[in-house]
Amino acid sequence: MHFDRRTQQALREAGLDADAIATASDRVAELVAADADRLRAFFAAEGPYYSDMELAHSTAETQEHSTADVDLFTHGSDLRGYLSLDGWGVPVEDGRVLRTAEGEDGESEDEDGGEAPVLVELSLGETIHGRVRFARDPEEL
Repeated sequence: MHFDRRTQQALREAGLDADAIATASDRVAELVAADADRLRAFFAAEGPYYSDMELAHSTAETQEHSTADVDLFTHGSDLRGYLSLDGWGVPVEDGRVLRTAEGEDGESEDEDGGEAPVLVELSLGETIHGRVRFARDPEEL
């Protein structure tokens, strides 16, 4: 079960039985795994990558990264891992696809993950502590 006790209680109060809550919990895990696969696919191609990351040594609004690699794992509703950029890295605490080649995420998505992601967002940990958007085309940012 990937819902905390309060969430489970709220779902029961909303009328869901234990089987329905378990089914919803399993679906959450499936969706997180699908997002992880889509994020891995986004970062699998050769660079460059562009981001809206704030860097201490740059005044540019858009950063260019010649290389990027992401190592992600999931457990229930958690998506975590590590992002390597141009020889340095940062922990990943969450992530999602913001836009696909077809449009806003979810508008034209099939069960296998839909169109290729063109804009993604990662919640990054230590040294960054924030959400950062990444794109293959700087105009997507």
